[in-house]
Amino acid sequence: MPSITVENYLKQLYIEQQTEPDALVPMGRLATTMGVVPGTATAMVKALAEAGLVDYEPRNGARLTPRGRDLALRVLRRHRLVELFLVKVLGLDWSEVHEEAEKLEHMISDKVLDRIDKLLGSPTVDPHGDPIPTARGDIEHPDLPTLADCPSGCPLRIARILDQEPAFLQFVERQGLRPGTGIEVQQRDTAADAVTVRNEQNRNITLGNTAAAKILVEEA
Repeated sequence: MPSITVENYLKQLYIEQQTEPDALVPMGRLATTMGVVPGTATAMVKALAEAGLVDYEPRNGARLTPRGRDLALRVLRRHRLVELFLVKVLGLDWSEVHEEAEKLEHMISDKVLDRIDKLLGSPTVDPHGDPIPTARGDIEHPDLPTLADCPSGCPLRIARILDQEPAFLQFVERQGLRPGTGIEVQQRDTAADAVTVRNEQNRNITLGNTAAAKILVEEA
């Protein structure tokens, strides 16, 4: 079994690679997201490279090997299923489950995870709309627009929240913009760099484009 530290690095590398799947993740960026100094991140990545889990190029960065990707997706599956379990079954707030899942994702056996998956009905997304990898390691990343660049005047549905900091999730909750919520873009104000949307309660909400870019939508 990989150590907790190994699993955390692999998962973070996978997340960092989503914007550019074939690109190398710079050590400085990885160190920042892991909360360590660059030397510590580099030493860990070198160990992962020796284990065949990453490809490492000095001064350029690292990317997951196919084996490293498979392990990262196993961790991600545990994390996102646990988040959904904590919300749907235990009733925890969706803004606080990330930290709890960070601890539990390393402790749950495959047997318990399978039971959780069946209990939840084999879900495809977690409470924030993030895709859940299958037990076989398959995962879908649909190319969805954000509220900052989606069409206006047509029925849409909130699909995913990219920023999962508690403060932003609580803001989204207050505005009635959780995943699954129907909305429609009413107006774009280029001068104010903002967009106004109407939610299912017929309430108009104005968001800055910085916030709107963190919310993915799909056709309703």
